[in-house]
Order: sequence, then structure tokens, then C-alpha cells
Amino acid sequence: MSISSVSISASARANLTALSNTASLLQTTQARLSTGKAVNSAVDNATAYFASQGFLNRAGQLSDVKNTLATSLQTVSSTTTSISDVTQVVNQLTGIVTQALGTTDTVTRSGLASQFNSLLTQLDQLVNDATFNGTNLLNSTSTTLVVYFNETNTTALTITGVNVTSAGLGVIAATNSFADQVAIQKSQSLLLTALSTLRTDAANFGGNATLIQTRQDFTSNLITSLQTASDNLVLADTNQEGANLQALQAQNQLGIVSLGISGQLAQAILKLF
Repeated sequence: MSISSVSISASARANLTALSNTASLLQTTQARLSTGKAVNSAVDNATAYFASQGFLNRAGQLSDVKNTLATSLQTVSSTTTSISDVTQVVNQLTGIVTQALGTTDTVTRSGLASQFNSLLTQLDQLVNDATFNGTNLLNSTSTTLVVYFNETNTTALTITGVNVTSAGLGVIAATNSFADQVAIQKSQSLLLTALSTLRTDAANFGGNATLIQTRQDFTSNLITSLQTASDNLVLADTNQEGANLQALQAQNQLGIVSLGISGQLAQAILKLF
């Protein structure tokens, strides 16, 4: 039977239309409550949907930047820690030289010179082992670490490596088994200069670490702001949608009752014949 062959009263047809509209609104409201979003696709609101996606896409890109910053920060922090370790070795070397200056016994000085040279070798090994994530910023001034601060790589910090090996610090092995007082004093002077260099290097790397941490915090805050902006465009007011659901359910019940009344009226008219 075709639709056109069925005769429905005007009131019944109006009630059916109202029920259909109410059912559609109920479906929309239930979807908003289940997802927590008022805009779930471009069909709901194309402008808000694509603007929200734009915010989320940038937040995702910045999340990758944040992860890279975390790795770079660990690299610089590891370098700073290694400089501290190198400083401790240089302090030990200074202690050995001080002991050598405090005695004139050639045998004692020879033993101290041997300790000095052995410790100097350990210093170089420590520096060459100070590699983090494939980067060693302590054994060559030609090594650089480029830290990018945004998703387009248009802002960055370039950190140049230093050379704190014994050669880089200008500290030479003990000459003539420390038998010469002047040679010992020269070693002492070189070690004092080395300590000054290490303090400067540590301060520079510490400053870079602070800057990277600041940019990491900035990026985290920006990601949060972008996510909030996205939510403001698409999230539903659950209190309002809950109230709408109750109202639509009541409206749906009333529509069913109205449709029943329309049918009863039609039957009453038929009984007259």
C-alpha cells in the first residue's frame, strides 16, 4: 500500500510530525550527554568543529616539541652533572699537587706524580664517556646541540660544546716526576685556571638548562590553553542538556498521548455511522 493511499487526519499528521521532531531532538541530546560534546562533527557546527580541530592539531604538534625539550633538558643536565664530576677530579689533582709542594722527598714526589698522571687519564675517560642520547658536549668545541622551541622550528637555542679533557683544559702530565719545584707550581697554576674554566662552563650550561626548562613550562601552558580553547568551542553544557532531556522526554510522552487522542476522536466519529 502506498503512502498516498493512507488517509490520516490533519491532527494525527501534526502529532506524528511533532513526535518525529522530538525523537530527533532526543537523539541529539542523548549524543551530547554521552560524548560530553555539543559539536561532534562538522555537520553540527562546521565553524566551531574545524576551529576546535585546529587548536587540537597545534596542541599535538607542541606536545612533540615538549617531548623533544624534555630530552634536550636531560642532555644539558647530564652535561652539567658531568662537569661537576670533572671538577671533583681536578680538585683531587690539585690536592696531589699541594702534597707534592709540601715535601722535598723525591720518592714521595715521584709517587704523587704517578697518581697525578693516572688521575689525569681517568679525567679524560670520564669526559669521553659523558655521552647522553648520542651527544657529548664536553669533549669537543665543534659539537653543537640545537634545541627547537616551536613546531615550525623557527625559534631555537644552539648550545656549543666545550672541551674539558686534560688537553682542552690545558693541564699537562707531571714532568720529571715532580722533582722540579717550578714544574709543580706550574701544574698548580694550570689546575687553578682549569677550575675557573669549569665553573664558567657549568654556569653556561646551567643557564641553558634553565632556559630550556622555562620554554618547556611555557609550551605546557600553551598546550593547556589550546585544549581549553578547543573544549570551549565543542563541549556541551551537561546541566542544560540534562534539563533538555527531561523536557523532551515529557514532550515525547505528551505527543504519544496526543496521537492517541487523535485516533480516539477518529474512532468516535466512525461510531456515528
